[in-house]
Amino acid sequence: MALALYRKYRPATFAEVVGQEHVTEPLRTTLASGRINHAYLFSGPRGCGKTSSARIMARSLNCVQGPTPDPCGECGPCRALAPEGPGSVDVTELDAASHGGVDDARELRDRAFYAPAESRYRVFIIDEAHMVTPQGFNALLKIVEEPPDHLIFIFATTEPDKVLTTIRSRTHHYPFRLIPPSAMRELLERNVAAEGIAVEQAVYPLVIRAGGGSARDTQSVLDQLLAGAGPDGVTYDRAAALLGVTDVALLDAMVDALATDDSATVYGTVDHLAEAGHDPRRFATDLLDRLRDLILLRAVPDAADRGMVAAPEEQVERMVGQAQRLAPGTLTRYAEILHNGLLEMRGTTSPRLVLELLCSRMLLPEVADDEGATLQRLERLERRVTAGAPSAPSAPSTQESSPQAAPAAQAPAPERVYERPSQRAAPQRPVPESEPQRAAPRETRAETPATPPTAPATPAPSSAEPAEPTEQAAPPQAGAEPSQVDAAGLRQYWPQVLAAVRTRSRSTEALLTGATVHSVSGATVVLTHPAEPLVRRLSEKRNVECIAAALGEVVSGEWTVRCVHPSAVQAAENAGNTGNTGNSPGSGPPSAPQQNGRGRQEPPARTFQRPTRQGGDAPSRAVATGEPDIPLPPEPDPDEPDVRADPGAVMSDAPPGTGPVDAESRAQQLLSEHLGARRLG
Repeated sequence: MALALYRKYRPATFAEVVGQEHVTEPLRTTLASGRINHAYLFSGPRGCGKTSSARIMARSLNCVQGPTPDPCGECGPCRALAPEGPGSVDVTELDAASHGGVDDARELRDRAFYAPAESRYRVFIIDEAHMVTPQGFNALLKIVEEPPDHLIFIFATTEPDKVLTTIRSRTHHYPFRLIPPSAMRELLERNVAAEGIAVEQAVYPLVIRAGGGSARDTQSVLDQLLAGAGPDGVTYDRAAALLGVTDVALLDAMVDALATDDSATVYGTVDHLAEAGHDPRRFATDLLDRLRDLILLRAVPDAADRGMVAAPEEQVERMVGQAQRLAPGTLTRYAEILHNGLLEMRGTTSPRLVLELLCSRMLLPEVADDEGATLQRLERLERRVTAGAPSAPSAPSTQESSPQAAPAAQAPAPERVYERPSQRAAPQRPVPESEPQRAAPRETRAETPATPPTAPATPAPSSAEPAEPTEQAAPPQAGAEPSQVDAAGLRQYWPQVLAAVRTRSRSTEALLTGATVHSVSGATVVLTHPAEPLVRRLSEKRNVECIAAALGEVVSGEWTVRCVHPSAVQAAENAGNTGNTGNSPGSGPPSAPQQNGRGRQEPPARTFQRPTRQGGDAPSRAVATGEPDIPLPPEPDPDEPDVRADPGAVMSDAPPGTGPVDAESRAQQLLSEHLGARRLG
């Protein structure tokens, strides 16, 4: 019968112990200086060298040339305590898992007083020391505290916290750790070279990952592969099939499909996984490990050279390309989804269904409202905008001189952006076919000159239907002028604006919860908020300046911000529906009727005029843009009383001889003019 690898290649000296230099070096120094303690506690994960180190300690203590850090290997105690030696009567190993009672402890205590038969020290090695009962520890307490000069205790355990505190306080504690992959690979390569069997380089990462950092478990896995090796040695395909590891091709297909949002390939990979009989839980674990490697390669380009990523060279090259195609925020969200999904898979009756649901969460960040999903959506938009950007921008003079060629070189339609209800703009009013000029984009109306053109435009024939203009939502560019940014483009960068506001004032950011971008006219941004008290708060000077500064940081330029209630917007739109027409600004007097393409006269365009304060000498400015103006409350005057705070202020402004009834009428008139309110009943 062949000897197992972990027994055949068991270390015989501290120099042969792999990956535990933080423990072996102090022990070697202790043996060299002769400062030997009467009790030691070795703790750490299973298979990391605790019991082997305890035997090496006993061998180094009882060597003829000892105590020495390097036993000679020739004397009787060294041969008896070798890895394959018969053992020594002066070294007793006790398995506390089956001999941890009080009677076993009393027997051990009675034997401890006898002097060693042929060695310098009598050594008691108690393995799985946490299994000793409290009564057993109490029976050993006195002799562990004050042992004879020839007695040394070595406790080995995987759970040092369960060792009695009074026992642990009387020992020198040396914590062992899991063996790192680099040291483990060197150990496996030495074992394979000694066995003389060929092993592909891609097999080592699989064996190391299956061993989990334990030398005994890793060597057991390698022993199994060597036992079933064929004429070509241990190949990657055979090792992957035997260990149940997911094929690298499936992981590459899944990652590439996630990088391109290819839903068909993602779910096709899951189906192929199930048809091949692979465990969905193991696939999710292996995919999480791949995402971990991609995150490291994205953050540290030379992670493979530093040993942080263990993979063959050609696989590392593929992973570097995958890491460049996936943004860091997206990779982090994928890893979090898989990590939480593995917890959900515990005890589930349908792990494949859970895996498919995890894939749907990764592909659809629109259904979540957390920060990770928002960041993934932004990174997806940036990737699409970058991929669809032209290589050389056209000259502005060419576009201005030849407007007829614009439809031929029209940019592709923008990608559809999913928005939560709180981020959506107010519903747009449908444009009637009889008002082609009112349906023109905001940018076109803003560029219309205030004076009529020198040559009148030729009217369109009555039989031709007006073409519906399309307004594309282009994201704002860094350094763009405020007039070049529309409402749709500003909404895409609204999360960044909120982040910039957060750095300046958290109270202003809290007030903006629920606010949306309604419109952008030149350098003026109009925000809507469903709560009237918050509208008044947002209209304060410090909040307006904070939002304008954040806009200037994200989009650049100087901005003016105003906040209104949606009811005011609706009232303005209703008023525009009843009185506004398609007359362009400055095209003629408002009283002159105009005929549309159907031969029907339309009422004159209504000019909205902002009211001024009583007694003010500043003339009111008329706004005739072809669309209804949004009535905004006038800025408060420090010299005027606040009507909302003091209802009597309305009466105080009334002319002499008027009573409360006139004041109430005046208040109703102000509400009707400013907010479009009407009295019910």
